[in-house]
Formats: sequence, structure tokens, C-alpha cells
Amino acid sequence: MLNDRNIDIGPFVPEEDDDRLVCRCEEVTKGEIRQAVHAGLFEIAEIRRYLRCGMGLCQGQTCAKLVQRIVANELHVRPSELPPASSRSPMRPVPMKEFAKEGEAAENEEC
Repeated sequence: MLNDRNIDIGPFVPEEDDDRLVCRCEEVTKGEIRQAVHAGLFEIAEIRRYLRCGMGLCQGQTCAKLVQRIVANELHVRPSELPPASSRSPMRPVPMKEFAKEGEAAENEEC
């Protein structure tokens, strides 16, 4: 069913909570996710690439299940029926000076 891009899920009808922030890292709203589904993006991986939800600092750790529920609800399927998106560990930027400290500590140990 999800591979058929011609299925009719009905028109996009705005809901009063469409402005609710779902992905805080990338500032993606529920309405943006719903609109993407109605535009023909039926898989979580497609929506991640298009809207970047789940691609911020938390790598989807805080929003992935909510995005999955929203997509499943729009497609009238159970969340377990959606193919999962690839999962990554949470990451954060590390200043280069931290690596320099590690290098200095290693040099001091060798002496």
C-alpha cells in the first residue's frame, strides 16, 4: 500500500494544532509533516530528508515516534506498518581544542 503513490488519503484539512512543534532541533511542525504526507511522502526516511525532522542534534531521539504516529495517522495505518528510518546515535559538535587536550595528555604520558 505505501509504495502506491496514487492512493487517495483525502485532501489536506488543517487542524488547530498544526502549529505544534514536533521536532525541536529542526523546528518542524505537525502541520508540515501532515502536508508532506499529503504531497506524497509516505515513508519516514523520505520525510526526514525533505523536512529534516529527526536529523538535528538528537538524531530523532525525541521526535521519531511522534513523527511516525503522525504519518501513520494520515495514512490510516498502524505505526508498525511504516518502514523504519535509519537510526543514529545522538551527536553534538566538539570544539577542536578538546582534541588538542587529548593529544597533549597522550604526549605527556609517553614522556
